[in-house]
Amino acid sequence: MKIIHLSDTHFVPPGKKLYGREPKIALDAAIADINAHHADAELVIATGDLTHWGEPAAFDSLAGSFAALEPPLKLLIGNHDARETFKQYFPDQDGDGTGFIHSVQDTSAGRFVYLDTVLAGTHQGHFCAERCRWLSETLAASAGRDVFLFMHHPPFLIGLPALDAISLQQRDEFRAAVEPHKASIRHLFFGHVHRTIAGSWLGIPVSSVRSMNHQTRLQMTEGPLAGNFEPPSYAVVLIENDQVVVHFHDFLDDSHRFFLAESPWDDWSRRQAHP
Repeated sequence: MKIIHLSDTHFVPPGKKLYGREPKIALDAAIADINAHHADAELVIATGDLTHWGEPAAFDSLAGSFAALEPPLKLLIGNHDARETFKQYFPDQDGDGTGFIHSVQDTSAGRFVYLDTVLAGTHQGHFCAERCRWLSETLAASAGRDVFLFMHHPPFLIGLPALDAISLQQRDEFRAAVEPHKASIRHLFFGHVHRTIAGSWLGIPVSSVRSMNHQTRLQMTEGPLAGNFEPPSYAVVLIENDQVVVHFHDFLDDSHRFFLAESPWDDWSRRQAHP
């Protein structure tokens, strides 16, 4: 199974900019690139912060952009999104009737579990007792299946103080819901941090991707959250029975391309072998 993971599109209303840029430009380019090279993906999954201020005009513009996407689409919300406005513009992406945007989807690779970590009025991630209970019951009901988790906020600290301050706040409760079922969870995908991160948590492989508009600096000391314009990226995820491979693609890269056999290094190697 091939899926595409992207995150943090941060759309604003048409005619406005965010940090001097129009987020729509990068997402439209990503969609065109996905359609050209990965139209065979079974799913494109966007893990939240779809808009920056949550206005209807921003969601309407986002819906217009995603209408051009060829593979099926799954959307999660993030702390910058308005849950009720999201439901209006993406009614087919609503949750399971609990009021949260969480759901379960069985795919050819296993069970995908989509989580809602949003509490209105804060950028911190939240996972209340009701959501913890839902997740625990969902994972228990998924026994014997491969499970993949998708969420906006990371449920663990990543070593960047400014981002850790706004990560999931109920980390212990979330861990208690997940840990009994960790053997069946093959990967956890998240957004929010605007950085490419890979590693493991409780032995579960994890990864995130850069934002479509702006990134956060690798700042491991205390201080305000600082950004930059490292290039946006999306991930191409290849899932097999015995492996999960995640490729991070800087789709706007326009650097010089060449065949390695024609590289300056290859010429240098030949000169050393035959002076």
